[in-house]
Amino acid sequence: MNKQDIDQLNEEFAHKSPHSHLCFKDGDGEFPLIEIQTPQANAIISLQGAHLLSFKPKDADGNVQEDIIWLSEDAKFKPGKSVRGGIPICWPWFGPHESDPDLPAHGFARTTPWQLLCVEELDNQNIRITFTTKPLPETEHMWPADTQVEYKITIGPKLEMELLTHNNSTQPITIGQALHTYFKVSDVSTINLHGLSETRYLDKLEDFKEKRQNGPVTINQEVDRIYLDTAGECVIEDKGLKRNIAIIKIGSKSTVVWNPWEATANKMGDLGEEGYKQMLCVESANAADDVVTIEPGTSHHLWVQYNVHNL
Repeated sequence: MNKQDIDQLNEEFAHKSPHSHLCFKDGDGEFPLIEIQTPQANAIISLQGAHLLSFKPKDADGNVQEDIIWLSEDAKFKPGKSVRGGIPICWPWFGPHESDPDLPAHGFARTTPWQLLCVEELDNQNIRITFTTKPLPETEHMWPADTQVEYKITIGPKLEMELLTHNNSTQPITIGQALHTYFKVSDVSTINLHGLSETRYLDKLEDFKEKRQNGPVTINQEVDRIYLDTAGECVIEDKGLKRNIAIIKIGSKSTVVWNPWEATANKMGDLGEEGYKQMLCVESANAADDVVTIEPGTSHHLWVQYNVHNL
């Protein structure tokens, strides 16, 4: 995207008030970045995939705190390629396609450009940004149904995201999806993930064998799990960064927990040197038996909120 296009985006959508600021800037690759500043937080979003790359809350004195989102130092920003880190949107399926292994894993929403619909400053001085996407000529064969997707990101003391799928066709559609969030942690081997104890999960590393979680989730090896029937709050306890990150969601009953650990990370090529130690994916999803059927003329809402509490 050239300077003229960025100037046009700024002319149409840039926002500046006594409280908040939003503007478009050149980013790596061909897609511009949206930079947002509010009294409570700063954030960065890429137009490719409506991909949130950074969210830094502020303390009561307005000082910017540690990012809650992890982005690989070796992340690649190329058209049609997923970015390692941030919050990729997995849609309209999660994991491999059910019937065609040649289609991209996790769908195409995270690797296609999204269109900005509006920017709003809310009464509480939060900034809400609304995006939309529809299947493009290069993706229509993957998803021929008449479907519109909206994605709303609210930047304030808490980070809120809402993914809305509208079925405009005359037939039911079934989707899998996830907000594939990479959380930044001090050392993944020392954190505790609360809220999943006594929950059944599918262990993807053992051919989806069903197991049960005992106590908080801890990470000391590669982990790739789909936790089932999980609608409650999860909390990442990180004593190294002296904070808890609370994850609240609506419209999701599956939670994916993933860390590739050293051997798999080294094969991936874009996690950065020992990057796996500073990240943990806790994904609010509709996966496995939690895929969603949407009747004609109706919608499904996936809403997620992240809130930081200092220890």
